[in-house]
Amino acid sequence: MTTTKTPSAEQGSRSNYRRSLGTIALTATGLGSIIGSGWLFGAQRAAAIAGPAAILAWVIGALVALTIALTYSELGAMFPKAGGMVRYGQYSHGSLAGYMAAWANWIAIVSVIPGEATASVQYMSSWKFGWAHALYDGKELTGTGVGLASILLIFYFFMNWFAISLFAKTNTAITVFKVVVPVLTASALMFAHFDTHNIAHQGGFTPNGWSSVFTAVAVSGIVWAYNGFQSPLNLAGEARNPGKSLPKAVISSIIIALVIYVALQVAFLMAVPGDKLGHGWAALNYTSPLADLAVTWGLNWLALLLYADAFISPSGTGMIYAATTSRMIQGVQENGHLPGVFGKVDKKTGVPRPALLLNLVIAFLFLAVFRGWGSLAEIVSIATVISYITGPVAVMALRRISPDLLRPVKLRAMPVIAPIAMIFGSLVLYWGRWPLTGKVILIMAVGLPVWAWYEIGKPLTQGRKPWAELAPHLKAGAWMVFYLLVMAAVSWAGGKEFGGKGYIPQGVDLAVVVVLALVFYYWGVRSAWRNPTLVATEAELAAEAAGTAAEDDKDKAPVGA
Repeated sequence: MTTTKTPSAEQGSRSNYRRSLGTIALTATGLGSIIGSGWLFGAQRAAAIAGPAAILAWVIGALVALTIALTYSELGAMFPKAGGMVRYGQYSHGSLAGYMAAWANWIAIVSVIPGEATASVQYMSSWKFGWAHALYDGKELTGTGVGLASILLIFYFFMNWFAISLFAKTNTAITVFKVVVPVLTASALMFAHFDTHNIAHQGGFTPNGWSSVFTAVAVSGIVWAYNGFQSPLNLAGEARNPGKSLPKAVISSIIIALVIYVALQVAFLMAVPGDKLGHGWAALNYTSPLADLAVTWGLNWLALLLYADAFISPSGTGMIYAATTSRMIQGVQENGHLPGVFGKVDKKTGVPRPALLLNLVIAFLFLAVFRGWGSLAEIVSIATVISYITGPVAVMALRRISPDLLRPVKLRAMPVIAPIAMIFGSLVLYWGRWPLTGKVILIMAVGLPVWAWYEIGKPLTQGRKPWAELAPHLKAGAWMVFYLLVMAAVSWAGGKEFGGKGYIPQGVDLAVVVVLALVFYYWGVRSAWRNPTLVATEAELAAEAAGTAAEDDKDKAPVGA
């Protein structure tokens, strides 16, 4: 099978990576990914959907991300490999589930890159110049705006071309700025204007009902923002001490970001002038929300700082995602589903340059099709949730089929955390509203021909009969295929408040999603098998452990022995 990799082959393909990233650099990577364009637009978009209850949407989003991140932290520490997030489903369930999870994850991450460039240009369109106003037409970037965003994409990839150490140093410095400016923005806006009547007089705390809070979690950019927790995991192959540094980096980045985002949401809600809310929160139409509010209250210095940060924050995130997506492509290639050239890592720089170039091309395509931050945020969010569901299943499945694997991070509560994470992920997918959920699930099917070529077409052209070898992969991955089909059907038939037809009554629909999540969770855990990729990886990790032990014994040996 194409999914079978020998330990030496895979090890050789990644041997040029530099294990140079410590806890601080990895935390900066996670936090830098989370605080990108989301903080510039997320507060207004969440408020437009949920009103003041958007505050709770950020808390719920953080809880969902943290629960799911705990499952991936164990996996990341177990398998400290580049592009880690695209590998775990392959290890536990073989090629079909592994490929679908990898495809969803890659789509979710690579589309963030043009989203960050779009955010920068959209903020620039508020400048007091005619040429700047011509960059954005109120809904999407104009041709000139797309051209400028394309230049930013090239800059992101240029910063990743030379060395991981250059990326780490640049990103850590940018992340410090990205944390300071949002904190300063929230503080300044609260000090300038803090009108609690905005909550009391505009439909109350939940003007659009509680369902709007859940929808805000799914599509307002909240999932988009917190999705950055996985960036340290995708750089696991370059972590110095992944067993300790990865969990710390992932959890710390989510918690710090939660505090910042809640502060920004509160500041936005209270700083909006009351006369702007005559038609409700959804009618607000700021092009550059926080900067426009700063100008309204005479904080011109803050507006200038925000216009500058509209380049720095998204650019920092764009650089991070350019780095992590290239490692994901290299991981997909090692899974056996891309040409060998995309697994090559430059010896001098430790950078997978062919993968970097492929992602640049795909980023240009996304930019050409989806020219607005909002449309990209919706697609990224739902694709992200689909990619999440393999983590809870894989972590417990691997405990069942590979109990002897070294687990530097092993939570006793994982048997409880994992099914809860599956429930949370399924709920967020449902909250994304029909037909958006159906459209993104359809995008997931678009990638299947690539899998079919490598697993069926290519072996047939070589005179081989792949069916017997492919059968266990199909059996093990069936749960994920049926999960997506069933969730699409439930989204279509579900409550009208979530865009469905209303065939499933309100309240009952959420219970149905919870039950289905548990059913597919246990099906997925039970269907895992010791596939060739897992066996090969176990052998590789054992060889690495033996080599490390031999080096330690050599260092301890008496001089002259």
